[in-house]
Amino acid sequence: MPGRTPGRHRAAFFDVDNTLMRGASIYHFARGLAARDLFTTRDLLRFGWGQLVFRVGGNERREHMDAAREAALAFVAGYRVDDLVELCEEIYDETMSDRIWEGSRALIQRHLRAGDRVWLVTATPVELADIIRRRLGLEGAIGTVAESVDGVYTGRLIGDMMHGPAKAAAVRELAEREELDLSASTAYSDSSNDLPLLGEVGRPNAVNPDDRLRRYALAHGWPVHEFRRHRAALRVGVPAAAAGALVGGFAVGAVRRHRR
Repeated sequence: MPGRTPGRHRAAFFDVDNTLMRGASIYHFARGLAARDLFTTRDLLRFGWGQLVFRVGGNERREHMDAAREAALAFVAGYRVDDLVELCEEIYDETMSDRIWEGSRALIQRHLRAGDRVWLVTATPVELADIIRRRLGLEGAIGTVAESVDGVYTGRLIGDMMHGPAKAAAVRELAEREELDLSASTAYSDSSNDLPLLGEVGRPNAVNPDDRLRRYALAHGWPVHEFRRHRAALRVGVPAAAAGALVGGFAVGAVRRHRR
Protein backbone atom coordinates (compact mmCIF):
# COMPACT_ATOMS: atom_id res chain seq x y z
CA MET A 1 0.00 0.00 0.00
CA PRO A 2 1.51 3.37 -0.99
CA GLY A 3 2.79 5.51 1.86
CA ARG A 4 3.11 2.65 4.34
CA THR A 5 6.38 1.08 5.38
CA PRO A 6 6.53 -2.73 5.47
CA GLY A 7 6.61 -2.75 9.28
CA ARG A 8 3.25 -1.04 9.44
CA HIS A 9 1.64 -4.27 8.29
CA ARG A 10 3.11 -6.06 11.30
CA ALA A 11 1.88 -5.81 14.87
CA ALA A 12 2.87 -6.96 18.33
CA PHE A 13 0.20 -7.79 20.90
CA PHE A 14 0.98 -7.78 24.62
CA ASP A 15 -1.12 -9.15 27.45
CA VAL A 16 -0.80 -6.95 30.56
CA ASP A 17 -1.03 -8.90 33.82
CA ASN A 18 2.21 -10.78 34.57
CA THR A 19 3.30 -10.28 30.95
CA LEU A 20 3.86 -6.55 30.72
CA MET A 21 3.45 -5.80 34.41
CA ARG A 22 4.29 -7.61 37.63
CA GLY A 23 1.02 -8.83 39.13
CA ALA A 24 -2.57 -8.02 38.26
CA SER A 25 -3.21 -4.44 37.16
CA ILE A 26 -6.66 -4.45 38.74
CA TYR A 27 -5.09 -5.45 42.07
CA HIS A 28 -2.71 -2.49 41.93
CA PHE A 29 -5.72 -0.31 41.13
CA ALA A 30 -7.45 -1.70 44.23
CA ARG A 31 -4.39 -0.82 46.30
CA GLY A 32 -4.62 2.73 44.98
CA LEU A 33 -8.26 2.88 46.03
CA ALA A 34 -7.29 1.65 49.50
CA ALA A 35 -4.70 4.42 49.78
CA ARG A 36 -7.50 6.91 49.11
CA ASP A 37 -9.78 5.35 51.72
CA LEU A 38 -12.09 4.10 48.98
CA PHE A 39 -11.18 0.53 49.81
CA THR A 40 -10.65 -0.90 53.29
CA THR A 41 -7.55 -2.76 54.43
CA ARG A 42 -9.80 -5.72 55.20
CA ASP A 43 -11.09 -5.71 51.61
CA LEU A 44 -7.54 -5.63 50.28
CA LEU A 45 -6.48 -8.52 52.51
CA ARG A 46 -9.48 -10.55 51.38
CA PHE A 47 -8.60 -9.78 47.78
CA GLY A 48 -5.00 -10.90 48.36
CA TRP A 49 -6.26 -14.16 49.85
CA GLY A 50 -8.51 -14.61 46.84
CA GLN A 51 -5.49 -14.23 44.57
CA LEU A 52 -3.73 -17.02 46.44
CA VAL A 53 -6.73 -19.35 46.20
CA PHE A 54 -7.22 -18.81 42.50
CA ARG A 55 -3.49 -19.02 41.69
CA VAL A 56 -3.19 -22.37 43.48
CA GLY A 57 -6.46 -23.66 42.02
CA GLY A 58 -5.57 -22.47 38.53
CA ASN A 59 -9.10 -22.79 37.14
CA GLU A 60 -11.29 -20.27 35.33
CA ARG A 61 -14.63 -22.04 35.19
CA ARG A 62 -17.85 -20.65 33.73
CA GLU A 63 -19.13 -19.66 37.18
CA HIS A 64 -15.98 -17.61 37.73
CA MET A 65 -16.46 -15.85 34.42
CA ASP A 66 -20.10 -15.08 35.21
CA ALA A 67 -19.16 -13.81 38.66
CA ALA A 68 -16.47 -11.61 37.13
CA ARG A 69 -18.95 -10.09 34.71
CA GLU A 70 -21.55 -9.31 37.37
CA ALA A 71 -19.01 -7.95 39.84
CA ALA A 72 -17.35 -5.72 37.27
CA LEU A 73 -20.70 -4.25 36.27
CA ALA A 74 -21.67 -3.62 39.89
CA PHE A 75 -18.35 -1.85 40.39
CA VAL A 76 -18.79 0.78 37.70
CA ALA A 77 -22.58 1.26 37.56
CA GLY A 78 -23.47 4.89 38.27
CA TYR A 79 -19.85 6.00 38.37
CA ARG A 80 -18.72 8.85 36.12
CA VAL A 81 -16.25 7.86 33.41
CA ASP A 82 -14.12 10.97 33.93
CA ASP A 83 -13.80 10.24 37.65
CA LEU A 84 -12.66 6.67 37.06
CA VAL A 85 -10.16 7.71 34.37
CA GLU A 86 -8.71 10.37 36.68
CA LEU A 87 -8.28 7.78 39.43
CA CYS A 88 -6.68 5.36 36.98
CA GLU A 89 -4.16 7.97 35.84
CA GLU A 90 -3.18 8.89 39.39
CA ILE A 91 -2.84 5.29 40.52
CA TYR A 92 -0.85 4.22 37.47
CA ASP A 93 1.68 6.99 37.99
CA GLU A 94 1.94 6.36 41.73
CA THR A 95 1.97 2.58 42.06
CA MET A 96 1.95 0.84 38.69
CA SER A 97 4.49 2.49 36.39
CA ASP A 98 7.46 1.00 38.25
CA ARG A 99 5.96 -2.49 37.97
CA ILE A 100 6.50 -2.76 34.24
CA TRP A 101 8.92 -5.62 33.57
CA GLU A 102 12.13 -4.16 32.14
CA GLY A 103 12.39 -7.19 29.87
CA SER A 104 8.92 -6.54 28.48
CA ARG A 105 9.73 -2.86 28.05
CA ALA A 106 12.78 -3.89 26.04
CA LEU A 107 10.66 -6.16 23.83
CA ILE A 108 8.25 -3.30 23.18
CA GLN A 109 11.08 -0.95 22.26
CA ARG A 110 12.48 -3.53 19.84
CA HIS A 111 9.13 -3.70 18.08
CA LEU A 112 8.78 0.07 17.98
CA ARG A 113 12.27 0.47 16.50
CA ALA A 114 11.33 -2.09 13.84
CA GLY A 115 8.29 0.01 12.94
CA ASP A 116 5.78 -2.51 14.29
CA ARG A 117 2.45 -1.33 15.64
CA VAL A 118 2.05 -2.37 19.27
CA TRP A 119 -1.27 -3.04 21.03
CA LEU A 120 -2.20 -4.15 24.52
CA VAL A 121 -4.82 -6.91 24.63
CA THR A 122 -6.14 -7.46 28.14
CA ALA A 123 -9.15 -8.25 30.31
CA THR A 124 -8.29 -5.09 32.25
CA PRO A 125 -10.90 -2.31 31.86
CA VAL A 126 -10.12 -0.48 28.64
CA GLU A 127 -9.81 2.86 30.46
CA LEU A 128 -6.89 1.54 32.54
CA ALA A 129 -5.40 -0.29 29.55
CA ASP A 130 -5.51 2.92 27.50
CA ILE A 131 -3.62 4.84 30.18
CA ILE A 132 -0.88 2.20 30.19
CA ARG A 133 -0.83 2.37 26.38
CA ARG A 134 -0.45 6.14 26.36
CA ARG A 135 2.26 6.16 29.01
CA LEU A 136 4.29 3.64 26.98
CA GLY A 137 3.67 5.33 23.63
CA LEU A 138 1.88 2.37 22.02
CA GLU A 139 -0.57 2.22 19.14
CA GLY A 140 -3.69 1.13 20.99
CA ALA A 141 -5.32 -0.95 23.70
CA ILE A 142 -8.03 -3.58 23.56
CA GLY A 143 -9.73 -4.23 26.90
CA THR A 144 -13.02 -4.96 28.59
CA VAL A 145 -15.53 -2.20 27.76
CA ALA A 146 -18.28 -1.03 30.07
CA GLU A 147 -21.16 0.89 28.50
CA SER A 148 -21.69 4.53 29.44
CA VAL A 149 -24.46 7.01 28.68
CA ASP A 150 -23.93 10.75 29.12
CA GLY A 151 -20.58 10.03 30.78
CA VAL A 152 -21.98 7.64 33.39
CA TYR A 153 -21.53 3.87 33.43
CA THR A 154 -24.79 1.98 32.94
CA GLY A 155 -23.85 -1.33 34.52
CA ARG A 156 -23.75 -3.18 31.18
CA LEU A 157 -20.85 -4.45 29.16
CA ILE A 158 -20.31 -3.79 25.48
CA GLY A 159 -19.47 -7.24 24.15
CA ASP A 160 -17.78 -9.90 26.26
CA MET A 161 -15.02 -9.66 28.82
CA MET A 162 -11.73 -9.49 26.93
CA HIS A 163 -10.58 -12.94 27.93
CA GLY A 164 -9.56 -16.18 26.23
CA PRO A 165 -11.22 -16.62 22.80
CA ALA A 166 -12.56 -13.03 22.97
CA LYS A 167 -8.98 -11.74 22.68
CA ALA A 168 -8.38 -13.80 19.56
CA ALA A 169 -11.61 -12.57 17.98
CA ALA A 170 -10.77 -8.94 18.80
CA VAL A 171 -7.32 -9.27 17.23
CA ARG A 172 -8.78 -10.81 14.07
CA GLU A 173 -11.21 -7.91 13.77
CA LEU A 174 -8.44 -5.39 14.37
CA ALA A 175 -6.22 -7.04 11.77
CA GLU A 176 -8.96 -6.85 9.17
CA ARG A 177 -9.70 -3.22 9.95
CA GLU A 178 -6.04 -2.12 10.07
CA GLU A 179 -4.81 -4.40 7.26
CA LEU A 180 -2.36 -6.21 9.52
CA ASP A 181 -0.55 -9.37 8.52
CA LEU A 182 -1.08 -11.67 11.50
CA SER A 183 1.24 -14.31 10.03
CA ALA A 184 4.08 -11.78 10.36
CA SER A 185 2.92 -10.46 13.73
CA THR A 186 3.90 -11.33 17.31
CA ALA A 187 2.00 -11.91 20.54
CA TYR A 188 3.13 -12.22 24.16
CA SER A 189 1.32 -13.74 27.15
CA ASP A 190 1.97 -15.48 30.46
CA SER A 191 -1.21 -17.55 30.52
CA SER A 192 -2.37 -20.72 28.79
CA ASN A 193 -5.80 -19.07 28.68
CA ASP A 194 -4.33 -16.90 25.91
CA LEU A 195 -3.47 -19.82 23.63
CA PRO A 196 -6.28 -18.72 21.25
CA LEU A 197 -4.61 -15.30 20.94
CA LEU A 198 -1.13 -16.77 20.57
CA GLY A 199 -2.42 -19.11 17.90
CA GLU A 200 -3.58 -16.18 15.75
CA VAL A 201 -0.07 -14.88 15.05
CA GLY A 202 2.95 -16.27 13.27
CA ARG A 203 5.31 -15.44 16.14
CA PRO A 204 3.82 -16.44 19.53
CA ASN A 205 5.90 -15.86 22.67
CA ALA A 206 5.52 -16.98 26.28
CA VAL A 207 6.47 -14.47 28.98
CA ASN A 208 6.75 -15.60 32.62
CA PRO A 209 4.51 -18.50 31.59
CA ASP A 210 2.32 -20.68 33.75
CA ASP A 211 3.26 -24.35 33.71
CA ARG A 212 0.83 -25.36 30.99
CA LEU A 213 1.89 -22.55 28.66
CA ARG A 214 5.57 -23.27 29.33
CA ARG A 215 5.11 -26.91 28.34
CA TYR A 216 3.14 -25.95 25.24
CA ALA A 217 5.65 -23.29 24.18
CA LEU A 218 8.63 -25.62 24.58
CA ALA A 219 6.86 -28.40 22.72
CA HIS A 220 6.13 -26.07 19.80
CA GLY A 221 9.46 -24.24 19.75
CA TRP A 222 8.10 -20.88 20.87
CA PRO A 223 10.42 -18.36 22.54
CA VAL A 224 10.08 -18.32 26.33
CA HIS A 225 11.01 -15.13 28.19
CA GLU A 226 11.52 -15.42 31.95
CA PHE A 227 11.76 -12.08 33.76
CA ARG A 228 10.97 -13.33 37.26
CA ARG A 229 13.93 -13.65 39.58
CA HIS A 230 12.56 -16.79 41.19
CA ARG A 231 10.34 -18.79 38.90
CA ALA A 232 9.16 -21.05 41.75
CA ALA A 233 7.89 -18.09 43.77
CA LEU A 234 4.14 -17.58 43.75
CA ARG A 235 3.30 -14.70 41.44
CA VAL A 236 1.24 -11.75 42.61
CA GLY A 237 -1.61 -11.98 40.17
CA VAL A 238 -4.55 -14.11 39.22
CA PRO A 239 -6.26 -15.25 36.06
CA ALA A 240 -7.91 -12.15 34.68
CA ALA A 241 -11.50 -13.27 35.12
CA ALA A 242 -10.93 -14.24 38.74
CA ALA A 243 -9.28 -10.90 39.46
CA GLY A 244 -12.26 -9.09 38.00
CA ALA A 245 -14.67 -11.06 40.14
CA LEU A 246 -12.78 -10.48 43.36
CA VAL A 247 -11.94 -6.82 43.00
CA GLY A 248 -15.34 -6.01 41.57
CA GLY A 249 -17.18 -7.51 44.49
CA PHE A 250 -15.09 -5.66 47.03
CA ALA A 251 -15.09 -2.41 45.09
CA VAL A 252 -18.89 -2.17 45.22
CA GLY A 253 -18.70 -1.27 48.89
CA ALA A 254 -15.79 1.06 48.27
CA VAL A 255 -17.67 3.03 45.61
CA ARG A 256 -20.75 3.26 47.81
CA ARG A 257 -18.64 4.58 50.68
CA HIS A 258 -17.07 7.10 48.31
CA ARG A 259 -20.49 8.31 47.11
CA ARG A 260 -21.70 8.79 50.66
